[in-house]
Amino acid sequence: MSPTSNLAGLPAHGHVTFLGAGPGDPGLLTLRAVEALARADVLIAEPDVLDVVRAHARGGVDTPQPGAVDDASAIAEASSLRAATNLVMEAARGGKRVVRAVSGDVGLDTYAAEEMLACAAEGISFEVVPGIAAAVGVPAYAGVPLRDAQGTDVRFVDARTASDRCWSEVGASDGTVVVSTSLDSVAAAAGELVSSGRKPDTPMTVTVAGTTTRQRTWQATLGTIAQVLKQAKVLPSPDGGQPVIAVVGERSAAAQRDQLSWFESKPLFGWRVLVPRTKEQAASLSDQLRSYGAVPHEVPTIAVEPPRTPQQMERAVKGLVTGRYEWIAFTSVNAVKAVREKFEEYGLDARAFAGIKVAAVGEQTAAALVAFGVKPDLVPSGEQSAAGLLEDWPPYDPVFDPIDRVFLPRADIATETLVAGLIDLGWEVDDVTAYRTVRASPPPADTREAIKGGGFDAVLFTSSSTVRNLVGIAGKPHNVTVIACIGPATAKTAEEHGLRVDVMAPEPSVHKLAEALAEFGTRRRVAALEAGDPVTRPSERRPGSRRRRTAP
Repeated sequence: MSPTSNLAGLPAHGHVTFLGAGPGDPGLLTLRAVEALARADVLIAEPDVLDVVRAHARGGVDTPQPGAVDDASAIAEASSLRAATNLVMEAARGGKRVVRAVSGDVGLDTYAAEEMLACAAEGISFEVVPGIAAAVGVPAYAGVPLRDAQGTDVRFVDARTASDRCWSEVGASDGTVVVSTSLDSVAAAAGELVSSGRKPDTPMTVTVAGTTTRQRTWQATLGTIAQVLKQAKVLPSPDGGQPVIAVVGERSAAAQRDQLSWFESKPLFGWRVLVPRTKEQAASLSDQLRSYGAVPHEVPTIAVEPPRTPQQMERAVKGLVTGRYEWIAFTSVNAVKAVREKFEEYGLDARAFAGIKVAAVGEQTAAALVAFGVKPDLVPSGEQSAAGLLEDWPPYDPVFDPIDRVFLPRADIATETLVAGLIDLGWEVDDVTAYRTVRASPPPADTREAIKGGGFDAVLFTSSSTVRNLVGIAGKPHNVTVIACIGPATAKTAEEHGLRVDVMAPEPSVHKLAEALAEFGTRRRVAALEAGDPVTRPSERRPGSRRRRTAP
């Protein structure tokens, strides 16, 4: 039985879960951590993992945070600890379920044990949910194994608190050393290891922002790391205080890491990709982009509103119940939503579709129907479009079809392709405006600036209207931004707006479009490596340096 299953019977003084949130990748949260977060009344998290854990907390969870401390001194850290401990104790005394989230693993956190002792002293029950320690997770994402078949010894060192004896012990060892330090202290840590006996030519990797899409890894030796960071223009930097994980030893050798660097070599690693759709529409697409290493940014370009005159829609829905239609055809997720809302308004559910054949224009529309409890009878076997639907649609046959009428709920601006095609097949069509599409409000100023200023690496256009509306509400994407279009019609609209199309989906599917962008990113990466150039994102290139190319 899961420990949280007993939380309902806890005494009135509350309960505290000390939770390790991992090194940064939200996907590294354990199932047990997600379960505890879903039950929390109060969430107290370190600032660097707050966004990671808050996404799994229930709505309305209280998230008091100790005040930020700019001073890194021991006195300031102690003050921050007291503030966090006070928040935890106050909430627990009030009978709340408290989750105290720390980065990495609880067992390696500097102060978690002191907070646990404070709970124990007052008789407040607590539990520990381990997390993936940064010292283990970051090297794995950097492609640096810590051990091998020879059973290499591994030592972990926190450079902030390491004593001279600690440095002497790891310096005398020939095992792997994992050093937790800051970017501007890496060279000093390397110097300590050399002074303690390690050879200056010992391989070393340094990883910043590990397990996130901002991750970056440098390869050097103990003797050259300072020069490498300087040549890379990483230091000196106002961000020199950010934490890093450095791995020292033969396992971090460049030749081996070239084969094992699975994360930073993803085809769209670190790319900021603009997806001009709402979060609901873009959910599966954004997940797919993340699997390629991208950072999707959803910007809705249209808003959906009810029809100005609802009577036509009301008559059509009543006709569904009374047997007026043989078919109903859904050409979008929004059409499914509109009909579902009207059903709920009348107290109907999916059973009202009994005896009616249901068609869906594509996979996403079909998925929306399944979520409603309706399995579509017809989904295009080829192109997922009105034309593809017509290719598979059967002609009206008075012998087998008792009713010759089709209900077509759709947008007010939809094309007439499907209506005309159904009529040619002998069907009567009730073409009903189920919803209106209007241009969305402009995105925030910083997003508009990123679009026009080259802050995005790519933009995915899934229809001609997304092109027109994005340009209308936010401006034209910068010429360094990779333009990817779902099909020829969308590409033509993009070109009419002065955009150069770099990527086109092999078939009109949002998932094929994302695949095509990933293939483009792979080709771009391979070309850079073969030329001996650093692998950069499109937004990192200077304006005007990009050659014009034709769409594939």
